[in-house]
Amino acid sequence: MRMFTVNLKHHLAALGASVLLSGMVMAETVPPELMERLRTAPEQEAPRIAREVETIWGRSGSAAMDLLLKRGRDAMEEEDYLHAIEHFTALTDHAPEFAEGYHARAEAFFRSGRYGMALADLETALALNPENYEAIFGLGVMIQEFGDPGRAAELYRRVLAIYPHHPHAGEALTRLRRDGIGREL
Repeated sequence: MRMFTVNLKHHLAALGASVLLSGMVMAETVPPELMERLRTAPEQEAPRIAREVETIWGRSGSAAMDLLLKRGRDAMEEEDYLHAIEHFTALTDHAPEFAEGYHARAEAFFRSGRYGMALADLETALALNPENYEAIFGLGVMIQEFGDPGRAAELYRRVLAIYPHHPHAGEALTRLRRDGIGREL
């Protein structure tokens, strides 16, 4: 078990570093001006713009694939992670270039305690869409849970660089700063 934890921590660290350095590949097409609006939006307007961005990311271009995503999300809401994983797996099998399928399945794997699988899917989701601030945030949460709060803080800052009013990343970074972690000198 210790070897698995050490290897997973090493993989998390490497993935975290690659996410911090990435930013060149874009999968789902969000107009750059919409991402810029998200970066510069006032706090009260930012959630609406974020929903617009996430709506675009959630469109696969296929009604059948969108239905699999919806069914998986519905199963997640019911905390039926096994069925969610099945729907998301069918989605990733049939639409391997659709980043949101991997991101959604990563969350289902994480919630069901399958951290290695969650990590692998986050890696794929971020390779396909490096601006997915929710996937970056999820990676930060995992890295923090596995004992690397400094790298988690870096990832939370990356989220905030894309979506400055992301409520969870800001709160997570604030908590880390209270503990003396993630402060910029």
